[in-house]
Amino acid sequence: MPDASDPPTLNLALLGHGKMGKAIEALAPERGFIVARVLDEFSNRNFQGITAENFKGVDVCVDFTAPETVVENIRRVAALGCNLVVGTTGWHDRLEEVRRTVEAAGIGMVYGANFSIGVQLFYRAARSLAAIFSSYPAYEPGIIEAHHRFKKDAPSGTALELKREVQPLLPSRELPIASIRAGYIPGSHELAFDSEADTVILRHAARSRQGFAEGALYAARWVAGNKGFYSFAEILQ
Repeated sequence: MPDASDPPTLNLALLGHGKMGKAIEALAPERGFIVARVLDEFSNRNFQGITAENFKGVDVCVDFTAPETVVENIRRVAALGCNLVVGTTGWHDRLEEVRRTVEAAGIGMVYGANFSIGVQLFYRAARSLAAIFSSYPAYEPGIIEAHHRFKKDAPSGTALELKREVQPLLPSRELPIASIRAGYIPGSHELAFDSEADTVILRHAARSRQGFAEGALYAARWVAGNKGFYSFAEILQ
């Protein structure tokens, strides 16, 4: 029998049933969620799966789809009054448009380029490292990211966010990003400072997608009781 202190069971809808969608679906029951609805590229063709009937009783919708569909997914889910977690990348040039959609609908949404808690701590460490090296112009900065060959966007959303975090601390230096797409790499990101004498590298490497799934479910439970538009980093802080 559940303890009175156990968090309530929440109903999830998953938009996208690729590697991340499947990882979330597998972990959800262990974390107190019921996956009530799964919509993939076939069952949500032309957004036909986002209906009031399909979302009846759903507490939070988690979107890991594609840049070309995510904004319309958000618009339609928001219109149903359902809170959202969005891990899809490649749409942040439309951030303000989505913010207005969420606020007008009166729902809650958490978005992130990367839902790994370790990556969020990596960003903090990267800012500290950049601040240290800002006084040493002999060291040239750069970002290297590597992912599996199926990942559609390059550079990754995580690499772009890393650049946004670090670049203000290095105003006089270019911060290039190199992307690798090969094999089955879950995800690797490096911030490097290179000189003629030596190289210093700060690196985050994902071993599996479980860390991303854990973070997405953490965000889903948090946003179920909140309204407004938040980044994943904001809710962790």
